[in-house]
Amino acid sequence: MASIKKPLHQLDAWQAAEALAHRDIQAIDLVRACLDRIEQRDPVVHAFVELNANAALALARQLDAGPVRGLLHGLPFGVKDLLDTADLPTAYGSPIYAGQQPLADAAAVALCREAGAVLLGKTVSTELANMHPGVTRNPHNLQHTPGGSSSGSAAAVADGMLPLALGTQTAGSLIRPAAFCGVVGFKPSHNRVSRAGVKSLSETLDTIGGFGRSVRDVALLGAVLTGDKRLVDPRNFDAQASSAPRIGLCATPDWSLADEDTQQAWAQAEKALTGYARPVALPAELQDLVAQQKAVQMFETARSLRHEHRHHAHQLSPSLLALLEDGMRISGETHAFNLKAVAHHRHVAADLFRDHDVLLAPSALGEAPAGLATTGDPLFCRGWTLLGLPCIHLPFARGRNGLPVGLQLVGRFADDHLLLTAAHWVHEQLTR
Repeated sequence: MASIKKPLHQLDAWQAAEALAHRDIQAIDLVRACLDRIEQRDPVVHAFVELNANAALALARQLDAGPVRGLLHGLPFGVKDLLDTADLPTAYGSPIYAGQQPLADAAAVALCREAGAVLLGKTVSTELANMHPGVTRNPHNLQHTPGGSSSGSAAAVADGMLPLALGTQTAGSLIRPAAFCGVVGFKPSHNRVSRAGVKSLSETLDTIGGFGRSVRDVALLGAVLTGDKRLVDPRNFDAQASSAPRIGLCATPDWSLADEDTQQAWAQAEKALTGYARPVALPAELQDLVAQQKAVQMFETARSLRHEHRHHAHQLSPSLLALLEDGMRISGETHAFNLKAVAHHRHVAADLFRDHDVLLAPSALGEAPAGLATTGDPLFCRGWTLLGLPCIHLPFARGRNGLPVGLQLVGRFADDHLLLTAAHWVHEQLTR
């Protein structure tokens, strides 16, 4: 315990994991520290919808008395209220499902528990993981949005309530709240993580990932979710063993919409990565990714939420109702055309990585917007989500209002381990 230099609730997940594995700290103390932080801060941040304090403390005591269970042994974590949990209600951020108690954990939750993680509670999701905001506030400024739809998970990690939390992304629901809250957000390649037990919006787009305070944190979580131990290979995080990646600076066709804060972060990154990065433009075939992502999401969400639309329309927000109605107006023939285009575009995107290991791109328009009526624009995330590529947000700057700003790295499909290796190296350069 003497080697720990900061409060337990402030430890990065990988630091806490090492200390727990070596028995330098106890799980019960880490869980208590996080619960104390939640008690102190959640009355104003509103990151949680349900807590599991007594069960978490009981499990922590069991873990301290037994062998190290797995990569996440003793680590507290939170679960977005879109993923089923067998011991806590799952309402999907909607009054329609208030108090619903699933019979089983979502696959991602079960995998985390099997690896020794301790569930502290369910975190706020926007309404059915769409754009209508929940009650969560940005911990850096309570008058600003935390982003969405994984708002509670990002805010809880940013505020020291949790070292790790699960979220999902269909448009920008991992990367954007990570950007607004100043944490690392990781979206694995599409279909690398089982979506069993998660409320479905779009089979083509939905992806489970999570939040931590460092690249090493989300690598731990990613290794558990994907079963790919390459994500936590020690050589990934060894400055002597790792070499500089080839970085493509991909501002995207929507760069003109980035505000001054993102532009300054971009300039800072260009300077820090001089000699390792060069500009790369998306080919003409990939210029309309945002519009296609919107069409695919609207069509599939409108049908995934058909029951709610038909039987509970009075309990849906006007913004979600409008999206569902727009989605139902898209024909099946148009959607079939879009799916063929998606398959083609994913093939074309592979060529982006012939001369680059990763692409650096904007995460958000800028700082978290003021006000709580919206969760911000996922513009800079939509295209990468449509392509199914792994993405990670790296926080390293501050905007005009002192709120976090950063950029995302994008990797080749299914090479999540290489993305994380590059992200660790890049983040070190950006935060020097």
